[in-house]
Amino acid sequence: MDIILAITVGGLYAAGIYMMLRRSVVKLLIGLGLLSHAANLLIFTAGGVIRGRVPVVPAGEMQPLETIADPLPQALILTAIVISFAVLAFALVLIYRTCQTLGTDDLDQLKATDT
Repeated sequence: MDIILAITVGGLYAAGIYMMLRRSVVKLLIGLGLLSHAANLLIFTAGGVIRGRVPVVPAGEMQPLETIADPLPQALILTAIVISFAVLAFALVLIYRTCQTLGTDDLDQLKATDT
């Protein structure tokens, strides 16, 4: 299972970097989304994939009775999802406004507007 997740993370990173190297700003945004998904899956994989119970200790006990899932990677991924959504939403608004103003999403034509 870990090897499949590692290959998936590598594929997402490769696809994200490939999309970010394209000339279109919209493809750059898609690549940014793929990179954020790859980072989330990497955190999930590094935390260890263990099928266990919910990370709650029963009332009156000092420690869990059985194997439980680690809640830290879940909390980190939840935070990363919120942050990546905010970054993607902000980038989407910037790209939309740029395309609306200049009428193009080609990076070569956007460089010509700098002068």
